[in-house]
Amino acid sequence: MSLKKDKQKVLGEVFDDERVKSFLDYQAPSGVSADFHLLEKAYRGMNIDNFETFLAFFKEAGHDLNASNPEGQTMLQIAAEHRHGDDYVKALKAAAV
Repeated sequence: MSLKKDKQKVLGEVFDDERVKSFLDYQAPSGVSADFHLLEKAYRGMNIDNFETFLAFFKEAGHDLNASNPEGQTMLQIAAEHRHGDDYVKALKAAAV
């Protein structure tokens, strides 16, 4: 990724609660579970601290943590396959209790 001289890549951005909640507003593409889409967007776009906060809001809003993608995989299964997914797997399991 090339950045202009005056631009810096932001790593580990911490969102406030309103920014985290905004991830509940994404619309899923046709044929994709809305709940799975929200989980995937949060997983891909948040650090672990923000993701844990998101999961609380996600559950509070009555969404399904076990939603699956069109291939039948849950976010937990996908995160478990990723090299750096361990903390996300733990967060998803803790949220499921």
